[in-house]
Amino acid sequence: MNYPCLYSAPFGNITLIFDAEENLVEVNLHGKLEYAPYPLPEAWKKKLDDYFSGRLKNFNHPISTQGTVFQQKVWQAIAEIPAGEVLTYQDIARKIGSHPRAVGGACGKNPLALVVPCHRVVAKQGLGGFSSGEGDALAIKRWLLQHEGIEI
Repeated sequence: MNYPCLYSAPFGNITLIFDAEENLVEVNLHGKLEYAPYPLPEAWKKKLDDYFSGRLKNFNHPISTQGTVFQQKVWQAIAEIPAGEVLTYQDIARKIGSHPRAVGGACGKNPLALVVPCHRVVAKQGLGGFSSGEGDALAIKRWLLQHEGIEI
């Protein structure tokens, strides 16, 4: 059984979903109170508080094992992007021997948004997309990048 928990971020609620062993399995940047009735583990509350206060730059959390081999390759490349930096879809495609559109598709399937920082992947010219779930996704991506000191 999975346990959804809510965290109040500066841009809105985030839902974090944990398994029975308190392993993080999903992050949704559009959290809804009615879908997250469980208390957030204290260790994750501290990590998120530290990130949003600027004390934590990178979560250094393992990528999800729930994706395809290709998706995991993309997510690993994303996980290596330090805070305050961005790579383009094309940069990652070159790094792993793929195509930018395929990289974008894998970014959109990243179940650990924010923690595996797909917001740090941008288009060759401009912000690019952000499949965090709902209509204000690009505003959240822009907020996260600005929080990390990046203006796009």
